[in-house]
Amino acid sequence: MKLTMAQALVGWLIAQRSETLDGREVPLFPAVFAIFGHGNVLGLGTALQERSAEIPVWRGHTEQGMALAAVGLAKATHRRQVGIATSSIGPGALNMVTAAGVAHANRLPLLLLPGDTFTSRAPDPVLQQVEHFGDPTVTVNDAFRAVSRYFDRITRPEQLIATLPQAARVLTDAADVGPVTLALPQDVQAETYDFPEALFEPVVHRVTRARPDLRVVAEAADALRSAQRPLLILGGGVRYSGAGRLVLEFAERHGIPITETTAGRTLVPHDHPLFTGPLGVTGSTSANTAAAQADLVLAIGTRLQDFSTASWTVFAPDVRLVTINTARFDAVKHGALAVVGDADATMRELAAHLTNWRVDAEWSTRAEELRTTWDTHIDKLRAPTPGTPSYAQIVGIVNELSAPDDYVMTASGGMPGELIGGWRATGTVPTMDVEYGFSCMGYELAGAWGAAMAHVHGLVTTMLGDGSYLMLNSELFSAAFAGHRFVAVVCDNDGYAVIARLQEGQGGEPFNNFYADCRTNHPRPPRVDFVGHARSLGCAVFTATDLVEFRGAYARARAAALGESRPAVVVVRTQPSTWTEAGAWWEVGVPEHLSGRAAYDESKSRQVRHLNG
Repeated sequence: MKLTMAQALVGWLIAQRSETLDGREVPLFPAVFAIFGHGNVLGLGTALQERSAEIPVWRGHTEQGMALAAVGLAKATHRRQVGIATSSIGPGALNMVTAAGVAHANRLPLLLLPGDTFTSRAPDPVLQQVEHFGDPTVTVNDAFRAVSRYFDRITRPEQLIATLPQAARVLTDAADVGPVTLALPQDVQAETYDFPEALFEPVVHRVTRARPDLRVVAEAADALRSAQRPLLILGGGVRYSGAGRLVLEFAERHGIPITETTAGRTLVPHDHPLFTGPLGVTGSTSANTAAAQADLVLAIGTRLQDFSTASWTVFAPDVRLVTINTARFDAVKHGALAVVGDADATMRELAAHLTNWRVDAEWSTRAEELRTTWDTHIDKLRAPTPGTPSYAQIVGIVNELSAPDDYVMTASGGMPGELIGGWRATGTVPTMDVEYGFSCMGYELAGAWGAAMAHVHGLVTTMLGDGSYLMLNSELFSAAFAGHRFVAVVCDNDGYAVIARLQEGQGGEPFNNFYADCRTNHPRPPRVDFVGHARSLGCAVFTATDLVEFRGAYARARAAALGESRPAVVVVRTQPSTWTEAGAWWEVGVPEHLSGRAAYDESKSRQVRHLNG
C-alpha cells in the first residue's frame, strides 16, 4: 500500500485494539490531542483528517495540558487505553516534556508524536529549530529521551515497520510501561513508501500475566508462615492487574491487615474490617502504626515511594520485606525478597502454598481498632464549623455526595494529603487518581479532561488549589468546547499554602509562598477573579464562602455538569493553615541553622536504609 509515512502511522494506530479488564475489546488509541504547527499540520495533520471518523482528534490549548489529558485518560482506563498527543517542533514539543515526566514517574502509557526538523537539512535553519554547533543530529526532541521509556526518530518511512511493534510493546507491557516518543521530521511525514498490508491488520493487546519463579513463591510463603504480624501493602500494580478482589479475598482467608499506597487508593472499601487505612506521610496514623508493628510486609505492585514509606521511617528496623512486582527493577529494591510477576498470577500461586495458614486473630482485629481511631479523628476534622471551611471539610462533603462509581482526582499542594488520608471508598473498583508520582501542578484540570472521556458511567470530580488553577487552566476551555463533563473544586487560600507550611514548619521565614509574603510594587495587589475566569472559559460556575453554601454549590455543580455536558467549577475560600496530619516524617534538606534541624537529625537516625541486609 503506497502511503505517506504519516498515513501509515495513522492506519496502524487505528488497527490497534485492547482488551479491558472486564474482557471488552476497545481501541487501544481512543483519542488524539493535537495542536498543529508547521512541523505536523500537513503530514500527520492531513493523515488524521483523512481518517477522522475512525480516530477522534481533540483540539488542545496548551501542549502540556493536552498531553496531561492523555495521561489522565490512561489512568482512568487502568492502562488499557493510551492517549496520543502531537505538536509541532520547538516550544510545542518541549511543552510536552513535563507530561512525559508525569507518565514516566507514574508508569503510565502515553504516545507523543512531536514534529521534528528536516532530515534533508536543505532549508536549515528553519523556524523553531535550535542548532547544536557540534552535533547537527540533535534537536529539541532529544529532551524527551530522559522521560521516555522508548524513543525513536523516524528518518525514513520504512522504519515504522520495525519501530511500531516496539512502541506497542512498551505501551502495553506491565513491566516496562511508560511514555513512548516518536519524533517525526516534517519532510519524512510526507514521504511515501510501499507498506505491507500486514502492518494494518487488527491486533488485540491483552493483559500480560507474567508468572513468578515458583521457588521464590515458596520462599515468600515460608516467610509469611513464619510471620506473627504480617501486613499487606497494595499499590497501583494491583489496580492495573485487576487483582483487587483477589488480593482482598487472600487477606480475608488468612486474616492479614491491609493498607494502600497512593496509587493503590480505593482498592479496598473503607469499612472493611482488615483495612488499616492508607499508608505514609499523606496516609493515616492507623496504617503507620500497623506498619511500625509489622514484622513482615508484603508489598504488592508498588515502588514504595518516600511518601508511602515516610522516607523509610514507617517500618520497624527488623521488618522483613517481600515484594511482588512485574518490574524486577522495583521488586529488588531495599533488600527485599523479590517475587517478579503479575499481581493476579502471583497471588494465585502464593495462595496455593498457604491453604491452612491464618494469622493470629488478635493481629487481624488490630486493623479495625486502629482505623476506628483514625476515623474518629477524621470525623472531628470534618465536623461543621462556622466561617471559612478547611480542606478536610470540603473533602468530606464531596465524599458524602459522590456516588460509588464516581471518580475523584488531585495532584499537588495540600489536597493529596486530604484525599489520600481522608477519603472513604464505598465501591469495589478503584475510583481515585492522585498524581503523586510527579505531583504536577495543573494535572488536576488537564487530567480531569482525559479522565472524563474514559469515565462515562460516573462523574469525575477534580480538587485543586488556587496555585494549580493558575498554573494550567487552558484545558477547562478545551473540555467545555469538546463537551466533556466533570466538576472542578477550586480551593482558594491565597497562595502556595502547603509549601508555606513546610517552609515555616522547619523554622524558615515566610517567603514567596502566600501572596502576603511575596514581593510586589503595587500598593493594592489584584486578586484573581476565579469565577469570572472560569465562566469565560465556558464552564458553569458556582461559589461558596462556608460549608452550607458549599454543599449546595457542589450539588448544583454536579447537576450542571451532568445536564449540560461541560465542566462545572465550584470556587470556595478555604483555610490556609488547617491540615490532615498523619504524623509521619518526610525527608527534606533542612539547613543546620533552622529550628527544624534537630527533629530532622532525630528522624534521620530512625531511617531504615537496608532492609533484610
